[in-house]
Amino acid sequence: MLCLVEIENDLMPTIHVEAEVSWEELLKAVEQLSPQELEQFVSQVLSLRARRESPALSATDSQLLLRVNRGLPEDLGRRYAELIATRQSENLDQNELAELRQLTNVVESFEADRVSALIDLARSRGISLETLMIDLGIPAPIHE
Repeated sequence: MLCLVEIENDLMPTIHVEAEVSWEELLKAVEQLSPQELEQFVSQVLSLRARRESPALSATDSQLLLRVNRGLPEDLGRRYAELIATRQSENLDQNELAELRQLTNVVESFEADRVSALIDLARSRGISLETLMIDLGIPAPIHE
């Protein structure tokens, strides 16, 4: 069914869809999304989860939780893991070493932002970082 809704003198098409879809079917549909669409979808799902788990969550806390839960882009994570595996097998050439250093900086910056968001969220809730991590089910990092 296609209906037109008037918004500020402009016609905006809207589509009304009602369907019963299993989570498996939904996952199959999500698999068809482009990487950018998938990233946007995941962000919206995480936002939805945050609203459901804590209905009184402030907008600031929601944004902090999104930063905490944001994962590395898939291609970056995959390449980073490949380079680490190559380094561990001692077959890393100079170009790969330079790329690994660059990606390490990106990953560390990403993780620093995540930790910063965790700290800000703990402050806003008036609890320690350790308590927040336990509450959110985030394991403490393991340093080798």
